[in-house]
Amino acid sequence: MNIAIVGASGAVGQEFLRVLDEQNFPIDNLKLFGSKRSAGRSYKFRGKDYTVIELTKDPELFRDIDIAFTSAGAGTSKEFADTITAHGALMIDNSSAFRMEADVPLVVPEVNGDDAFNTPRNIIANPNCTTIQMVVALKPVNDLSPITRVHVATYQAASGAGAAAMDELINQYAQIQRGEEPTVEKFAYQLAYNVIPQVDVFMDNGYTKEEMKMFNETRKIMHAPNMSVSAMCVRVPVVRAHSEAVWVETEKPLELNEVREAFRKAEGLVVVDDPASKSYPMPLDATGTDPVMVGRLRKDLSNERGLTFWVVADQIKKGAALNAVQIAQYILKHKK
Repeated sequence: MNIAIVGASGAVGQEFLRVLDEQNFPIDNLKLFGSKRSAGRSYKFRGKDYTVIELTKDPELFRDIDIAFTSAGAGTSKEFADTITAHGALMIDNSSAFRMEADVPLVVPEVNGDDAFNTPRNIIANPNCTTIQMVVALKPVNDLSPITRVHVATYQAASGAGAAAMDELINQYAQIQRGEEPTVEKFAYQLAYNVIPQVDVFMDNGYTKEEMKMFNETRKIMHAPNMSVSAMCVRVPVVRAHSEAVWVETEKPLELNEVREAFRKAEGLVVVDDPASKSYPMPLDATGTDPVMVGRLRKDLSNERGLTFWVVADQIKKGAALNAVQIAQYILKHKK
């Protein structure tokens, strides 16, 4: 296949290269695109050097492209979508630009893979990282009994704000150790030795944009427009991999054994749940790995139809690049 990566120099763009290689994705030709500032940089892929091309509105740039993975921000995605798809390329977009558009599917392959075949605009949206890992865990529960309510508190790593944010967190610790005033640019406050109960900007209803993404995207992905979803998103001083504490209410009470077994059988999930041996998912273990990890499964003591569990996944990998590549793999495997 002929593949393009738009935003190749960014953290997710670089992860695309690693994931495509790890997944042995079939590539005949590869093109890397970036901003004027990134143009001319060279990256090695499968033993060959590729130079970043400046992204312009010349549709000839994408004439022979089959799939374009884009991760250059919502503004860039909106501005260049027509250019990228002009000659039939499928755009799998990692930004928030098209996620809630009615004619653009929002896809997590383990949950709603078949939605990827309904692409009137030749665009598929990759969901927000926090939503992706949660719905992978929600799916097997929902298959046992429809979920009516979800409460989630997220513990989001610096990686969610990009490569510069990860560097800032590491540098803050070093600066504090040296007795210096820490540099604060990527977050509202110092993140080192702190937690910040704000991810993205606040909306009129008091929720942040990130929290509303989880509300809207979860219902769209799971085809559950009446599902109640409420999120509290928090930035924590972890470099990479997001964690989530999830509470769900189902239509009928479920037994823990059947839920645990459903988790074990679910695609994309790994159960790490043995409290006696202090075994549970942690960001350190999830970093650099593909699956969503789930553990701390318990009955919700406040609700006879409730369950609670802990979910961890690599935000850059499954939360971004890997999910996008898996969408393409799903299409290739299941296309008629």
